[in-house]
Amino acid sequence: MKIGIFDSGKGGEFVAIKFREMFPEHEFLVVNDREHMPYGDRETEEICELTDTAIQPLLREAKIIIIACNTATTAAIEFLREKYPSHKFIGFEPAVKPAARNSRTGSIMILATPATLNSAKHLALKNNFAKNVNVLEPEITATWAEKIENDAFREEDLTAVVELARQHNVDEIVLGCTHYLAVEQALREKLPAVEIVESVTAVGRMLEKYLREK
Repeated sequence: MKIGIFDSGKGGEFVAIKFREMFPEHEFLVVNDREHMPYGDRETEEICELTDTAIQPLLREAKIIIIACNTATTAAIEFLREKYPSHKFIGFEPAVKPAARNSRTGSIMILATPATLNSAKHLALKNNFAKNVNVLEPEITATWAEKIENDAFREEDLTAVVELARQHNVDEIVLGCTHYLAVEQALREKLPAVEIVESVTAVGRMLEKYLREK
């Protein structure tokens, strides 16, 4: 089966690599919108319009479409589900719930774009699942997606986040942007005692459920 993946930029390719390993019997088609990337500082209405335009090739080829962009998920996925009821849309959102649940120190960090962090969906996640933990959301990561997209990210860009995590005894770091999968291994190496939480596995379980229903 053909399955679509959309991201504003390289994040979709990072996700596709993981899904092709998890579901080798299926074909994953990836589209992006690098012309308008990053999405993280755009308004909701504009993100909806850009996402809708970008996924048109996928709508013709695939009945299941993964919105690999956390920002596009928070801003546009309900709009897309309403507009295209014959398609299944699976979104990415920061894994706040498992990070808060599994934290031993009571201090977690969420790395995401401003649009994701300020969205009603994300605020609801924190309110529902992270009331009893200290949640850090460093603003410095706002530039990460663009830097990763343009191959301009450097190891020193991690320094402030690593130092902040150590200062606040963080033991769970949530990757709330699929671009940040590019620095997952580097974070693991610099913070070996910290759990780095990404959403690919959870989205994979949802995809598996949809595939069984076909």
